[in-house]
Amino acid sequence: MKSERTDEVDFIRALALVGICIVNVPFMALPIENAFLVPQAGIDRMAAFFVESFFQLKFFLLFSFLFGWGFGVQEASAHRRGLSFRRFYFGRISALAVFGGLHAVLVFTGDILLLYALLGALLWQVRRKAPSELMKIAYLMVPVSLLSLSTLAILVDEFVLVENGLAGGEGYHLAGGFLAASIGRLHEWPATFSFLLLLQGPLAMGAFCTGLVAQRTGFFRRDSEGFKALEKYVPVLLVVAVPTNVLYGATTSGLLAFSREWPDFIGFIGVGIGAPALAAVYLYCFIRAARRFSIPRLLTLAGRNSLSVYIFQGVLTGLVFGGYGLGLFNEHGPFSLLFISVAIAFISIVCIGVYASLFGRGPLEPILRKASGF
Repeated sequence: MKSERTDEVDFIRALALVGICIVNVPFMALPIENAFLVPQAGIDRMAAFFVESFFQLKFFLLFSFLFGWGFGVQEASAHRRGLSFRRFYFGRISALAVFGGLHAVLVFTGDILLLYALLGALLWQVRRKAPSELMKIAYLMVPVSLLSLSTLAILVDEFVLVENGLAGGEGYHLAGGFLAASIGRLHEWPATFSFLLLLQGPLAMGAFCTGLVAQRTGFFRRDSEGFKALEKYVPVLLVVAVPTNVLYGATTSGLLAFSREWPDFIGFIGVGIGAPALAAVYLYCFIRAARRFSIPRLLTLAGRNSLSVYIFQGVLTGLVFGGYGLGLFNEHGPFSLLFISVAIAFISIVCIGVYASLFGRGPLEPILRKASGF
């Protein structure tokens, strides 16, 4: 049986990594409290609005969707080869958890790998459900996300941030040396992970389930009914996605200031609906682009070795902004960081793509493969 891996999937994964990099870089280049403050310069507010409206959570969900799709592919491959998928899968997510812990402490507290490992264990519990049941779980994750985001909106105030080390005084400061920054990251990690769990967890679980359904129903086939259905609903998705994400970006970036708190609250939690809607539109657009244009080999190689690219992005960002590197921490606002983050994403893709073309795999993928015993 022919492998289900396609260049368009690797292409989408690589683009998702670019979007993730654009979102993550400011959290490593600026004091963490800046994420909850309105940028002073108008051009920085516009840049923050652009990123938060059209990137934040959307590309993460694309990546999560492909994680679920990959789960299905790996399960089918293990069964064809007569191997124990349980042993392979739990070896893999255990390795992801280890990578996530090291990444969070040594590179970036906003790590998603540990979250993926934990949610991946939940995905295992529902793997035998029919596609219709998996989609019900995915849809259920939207109201769960709204509840989770509501909780987060209540918790995110100055008192809670300071009490949990996310702002002020003792939070980690990337401008220091590597050891000091790592100790600070370790101190900050529990609160940051709790924040990410509320912000990303339910939607990521929904995307996992949707991706698994996509694999089982042959979504990436040219004649896929699932893709035809997505194409049909793109206009509806845009009607939902544009206002919800624009309102989210406008309120979180400070571009819009309301005299009452409830419009900000609605704008913030609305991303629980808007992010998956816009991610679905991006998925459609990227598939259409992949089928129309020739995909650069470096992009597909980078997408195929996404773990190496993801971690290398963080390492490179640390070297650019950390006191143990170029020391540019807190030297640039969101507008400049937008261009810097694109450059970091491009360099990461090229470096890992070239490495994979020379050695067959990225530097970290053989470790993950060995840990899974596949």
